[in-house]
Amino acid sequence: MDRRVAIVTGAARGIGAAVAARLARDGLAVAVLDLTSEACADVVADIRAQGGTAVAIGADVSDTAAVDAAVDRVVAELGPPTVVVNNAGILRDNLLFKMTDDDWDAVLGVHLRGTFLMCRAVQRHQKAAGWGRIVNLSSTSALGNRGQANYAAAKAGVQGFTKTLAIELGKYGITANAIAPGFIATDMTAATAERLGMSVAEFERGVAAVTPVNRIGTPEDVAHTASFLVSEGAGFVSGQVVYVAGGPKD
Repeated sequence: MDRRVAIVTGAARGIGAAVAARLARDGLAVAVLDLTSEACADVVADIRAQGGTAVAIGADVSDTAAVDAAVDRVVAELGPPTVVVNNAGILRDNLLFKMTDDDWDAVLGVHLRGTFLMCRAVQRHQKAAGWGRIVNLSSTSALGNRGQANYAAAKAGVQGFTKTLAIELGKYGITANAIAPGFIATDMTAATAERLGMSVAEFERGVAAVTPVNRIGTPEDVAHTASFLVSEGAGFVSGQVVYVAGGPKD
């Protein structure tokens, strides 16, 4: 079988970078996608240094033309993508009465519209191959989180969208699943600590204390889960939301 080709969005750092690196170690050729190709250069260099295959792609996932052009470039440089991990995301946290239209639209645009656009662009290649894996990043915030009405709505929408894809695309050999991380130590969570007026270390200690496994999560925790969900062995797992959160979530 030819090498599988994966697209990982929001892959210049954090969870996306860890997922891209893990999939490359698993033997996939990886398109490392973020707003600019320059932002992805270090991740691509690290993958290549480890003997993997990767290219840097710049695209705004909330823009239809940019997504379609990015996928076309992946086809030209690596081959048709049959794996997509939608991780691109931004935060515009605020309480409802302070949240602006732009705060709402920007977050829904990247998280939900971006996931839709990328899945729509990739599914035609998956159908042609008769095989595919879609992994969409949700969050425990989908269950509700103060100051994140926009983010929570987007991540809850990702879960419903993913379950629908599993129903629609399953007959083509395509699975669709969501990963819902809890607290994962990234630049985004560091920004949350700053917004709350806390040091990162103080914030992380507080989160670990109320997490059953008594630690915070790492990007690699999410990458391990993504690795399983895109594997051949996960072919009978579809339409699921996997909470990578150090404990049970309702």
